Amino acid sequence: MRRLNRVWPRGHRVLARAGFTVLELMIVITIILILMALGAGRYQQSVLRAKETAMKQNLNVMRKAIDNYTLDKQQAPGSLEELVSAGYLREIPTDPITQRKDWRVVYEDVSLSPDQAGTGISDVFSTSDKISPTEKTPYSSW
Repeated sequence: MRRLNRVWPRGHRVLARAGFTVLELMIVITIILILMALGAGRYQQSVLRAKETAMKQNLNVMRKAIDNYTLDKQQAPGSLEELVSAGYLREIPTDPITQRKDWRVVYEDVSLSPDQAGTGISDVFSTSDKISPTEKTPYSSW
């Protein structure tokens, strides 16, 4: 550090150290806070996109499991738990938006042959009533 010689009003010489002024510190702190605010907004957006991607993947996997079960067993599953017990799913996935395993299932008459008819799960949706800010559609319609 440099030492500066300063003369006080009464003629006394004092050694002073060079440092930052309060104004300089305030400017640096303000810039850091602005950058943090921008980073926090982008972080929240990336977390939301990750949740939406995970939900789409979960829905895709469950729908594929429903289709495979229906084709293999010649009848639609009666519940999501049935898909787990039959080995088509390891476990019922958690909805990333609601943070619960509370999927809305659609039951329909599923017939794979003329002599067979039965009611079972034909599709699955999220129970969230929120609207996706990225796709502008309700999560429950995905």
